[in-house]
Amino acid sequence: MLRILSTSALLTLSMALPAFAQCIDTRVTLRGDNSQAGFTVEIADDDAERAQGLMNRESMPRFSGMLFDFDAPQRAVFWMENTLIPLDMLFIDEQGTVQRIHENARPLDRTPIDGGEDIRFVLEINGGMASMLGIEEGAQMQHPRVPQDIAVWPCE
Repeated sequence: MLRILSTSALLTLSMALPAFAQCIDTRVTLRGDNSQAGFTVEIADDDAERAQGLMNRESMPRFSGMLFDFDAPQRAVFWMENTLIPLDMLFIDEQGTVQRIHENARPLDRTPIDGGEDIRFVLEINGGMASMLGIEEGAQMQHPRVPQDIAVWPCE
């Protein structure tokens, strides 16, 4: 689940979240037992966008990321070729539950990163953010692309 490890992380997180979480395409919200974290995201939902991903970018704002939507659950395998910044990869099922986290993927590495079977979404965020915010497997994602009739945390 998602937990905050320190008072400074809590302060950082509270500054990143608005007074209410918006359920819009450009925002992903994650929650655990005691807290939540929000990210402004770009969507990669076609073959060309998924192939490009975050390649060739020299930086990314702190609470930003990219949400890959595969339209249906499948095996998700990524690599970091031509990706210049370290990333945390959150592999998320169709209901919006984080199934696996790969932390600090190495820039420019061609080693396959296997997220497993039945993955619908992959959220890429800056390397180290998952640990800093206490994001763990089992955290829940709120986003309008999660099928709302089966979402563990549907949009309101």
